[in-house]
Amino acid sequence: MSLFRSASLLLAATLVSATAFADFEEDYESKQWQEIEVQLPAAPKQETLLPFYVSAATENRFFIDGATLTVGSDGVVRYVLLVLTPQGARNVTYEGMRCETRERRIYASGRLDGSWSKARKNEWVRIQDAYANRQHAALFLEYFCPVGNIVQDAAEARNALIKGVHPDNKR
Repeated sequence: MSLFRSASLLLAATLVSATAFADFEEDYESKQWQEIEVQLPAAPKQETLLPFYVSAATENRFFIDGATLTVGSDGVVRYVLLVLTPQGARNVTYEGMRCETRERRIYASGRLDGSWSKARKNEWVRIQDAYANRQHAALFLEYFCPVGNIVQDAAEARNALIKGVHPDNKR
């Protein structure tokens, strides 16, 4: 093979490779994250509630309704969170968590009759690891996003809640 032909083939291969890489980069940058349409679940039931530990700084009790746990194709773990205070107050929310960005969102609040009221402030917010109100940080760190990675499916998340910690977090 002549030197000219070898150089031509090398140049052509380099151009094809550079074009393919440019197409990959353009495709990667142009695909914005898109959240799937959210369907509100049924009200939580006592028999499907899974307790989880938040911190010694709170007397509130925290539960996830295992029947509502989903891992969407958009990379969002969705669940119903129930918070019970020692005085008997009850707070029910339907929420989503993005492990990739360490964010959470409240879609709706539960009413006493089992219906939902859509959240007024329906936006993604950063999960903070505050000492007292750290239920979202606990869910992120210990159950749904072990080592920053999303659980594969709802069964894996339920299993982590039942065992009290995700197996990837055990030292």
